[in-house]
Amino acid sequence: ECPPLGLESLRVKDAQLRASSYKRQGLGPHRGRLNIQSGIDDGDIYDGAWCARYKDKNQWLEVDAQKLTRFTGAILQGRNSIWSWDMVQTYKVQFSNDTLLWKPCMNGSKEAIFEGNQDIETPVLSLFDSPAVARYIRINPQTWYQNGTEGDICLRAEVLGCTLPDPSNVYAWQTEPTESRDKLDFKHHNYKEMRKLMKSVHDECPNITRIYSIGKSYKDLKLYVMEISDNPGKHELGEPEFRYVAGMHGNEVLGRELLLNLMQYMCQEYKRGNQRIVHLVKETRIHLLPSMNPDGYEMAFKKGSELAGWALGRYSYEGIDMNHNFADLNSVMWTAIELETDQSKLINHYFPIPEQYTSEEAFVAPETRAVISWMQNIPFALGANLHGGELVVTYPYDMTRDWAPREHTPTPDESFFRWLAAAYASTNQVMSNPDRRPCHNKDFLRYNNIINGADWHNVPGSMNDFSYLHTNCFEVTVELSCDKFPHASELPIEWENNRESLLVYMEQIHRGIKGVIRDKDTGVGIADAIIKVEDIDHHIRSVADGDYWRLLNPGEYRLTVSAEGYFPSSRTCYVMYDHFPTICDFNLTKTPRRRAKDILAKGGKLPKDLQLRLRQLRMRKLRVSTKAINQRRAAAKRAKRV
Repeated sequence: ECPPLGLESLRVKDAQLRASSYKRQGLGPHRGRLNIQSGIDDGDIYDGAWCARYKDKNQWLEVDAQKLTRFTGAILQGRNSIWSWDMVQTYKVQFSNDTLLWKPCMNGSKEAIFEGNQDIETPVLSLFDSPAVARYIRINPQTWYQNGTEGDICLRAEVLGCTLPDPSNVYAWQTEPTESRDKLDFKHHNYKEMRKLMKSVHDECPNITRIYSIGKSYKDLKLYVMEISDNPGKHELGEPEFRYVAGMHGNEVLGRELLLNLMQYMCQEYKRGNQRIVHLVKETRIHLLPSMNPDGYEMAFKKGSELAGWALGRYSYEGIDMNHNFADLNSVMWTAIELETDQSKLINHYFPIPEQYTSEEAFVAPETRAVISWMQNIPFALGANLHGGELVVTYPYDMTRDWAPREHTPTPDESFFRWLAAAYASTNQVMSNPDRRPCHNKDFLRYNNIINGADWHNVPGSMNDFSYLHTNCFEVTVELSCDKFPHASELPIEWENNRESLLVYMEQIHRGIKGVIRDKDTGVGIADAIIKVEDIDHHIRSVADGDYWRLLNPGEYRLTVSAEGYFPSSRTCYVMYDHFPTICDFNLTKTPRRRAKDILAKGGKLPKDLQLRLRQLRMRKLRVSTKAINQRRAAAKRAKRV
């Protein structure tokens, strides 16, 4: 009936939380928030609950709602810790308007005692028999897990309540906004509702949208994608392809709702003639996958936003974490670097997928296989993977080179990845707030809210690393919110927090260099040509029609393009600070062998100049091989004399 006050989402500030006592700073009242996660070490400032200093029935955690509020219930969890097992098993509740006089929550004629936790992670909801109107609420533990004599009074909590209007507040316009100016469908959508909403967007904007499926989940739910483009269903020459993926972890639901909001917003604004949106739609082919893990989402959705806990629905129905489920191409690359003595034989892009990974017996989720096939079929240039549970943007590599728990592990495109991450983080209203507090156990404000993924924690088999090493696509992970499953009442303000970031990040696909690589004689596009940027050890390739997109920061670059059967070609290209790419086209000349092969394939006769050129090449090759043979013979004779 009433939404959460916002202990989990941090809408309730640290100053609004007090306690009777606490063991130390890392177990203070500010840590008594539902689903808060501890650091690895007990004893640091980021522990996983409020814990009272004393073990008696006079301990309490107090929440100041700051306004008169109709309190309707409370949700409790135990302490998040890999070392301790602490929880409150029963508790009382009291209310006050001045913190001096406290009124107990009643159950008929006697004081109510509510059931707490039987384990440390499952949230337990208790609804009050009769809602109470007050400003302050206290949770007063009565029994707790003793663990011999080691058990402590520890809890994480959320409080449910409806703020009442204040008739004396003549400055109501100064209060924090809770709504969005955009008229969108702000609610949590289950699978059927998501499909219905996507269809309604397509019906409203049939000329710029297309719905398609890239495969099915383990439980046969389709993985639907919304395409937004001025020519849906077709790759246009020179037009880059962009993707947003959400819901890889099914219980991290904000990304799903933001993408549903985004498709509604772009449809509405395109029809209104918003030139920014019109330009995006006409110049970019956009793909939105709102739910990569629909099976996991349905599990979390049935529990609800506050009761799903931290992990329910994270994994696929088979128990697979999809962000560790892509082929580990990092190890393939680093092993090759260590073993190969001839550096010229090393590849730095388009790494093939290991054979054991592609077999039917491999422990790969059908959802992961579907996304890999999607990546291979559409020439994406840029993407982002939307997660939840933190406020930070991470960029590749996500995996450490020597399996260290965390270590800065940059790609050759480190500077551009930092640009991409900063483009999202700096325009996000919450991330860019210098006064915000850390979500859980790491202060990302120190890093300007962006971090190399491997420098946060080691993630082998991530989608970002796979995308970078197997395709042309650059991809980052956006952690959207401290709360993995925000209450529906918080969705409008979350949209306001992220709308500009979502648009700005998409616009980065038009930064860098693009062009078409053609055959000089026929003008036909050359597929699979390799585009090398001097001093950046990561190449990309042209796609089927010969077009390519190389994302780069502003600067001067020397590009070399090579393709099988053609002479390489180089030129200098300049990337400016404009919001459109520099065009660098290449026309490649066939090698004599390739020309001869094409002529003979058509049943033609080789011209005399080409015959002469081929004869010269054969003679040169013969001289080189003869010289090498003679040198080996001479070396063998000298060795024999010795």
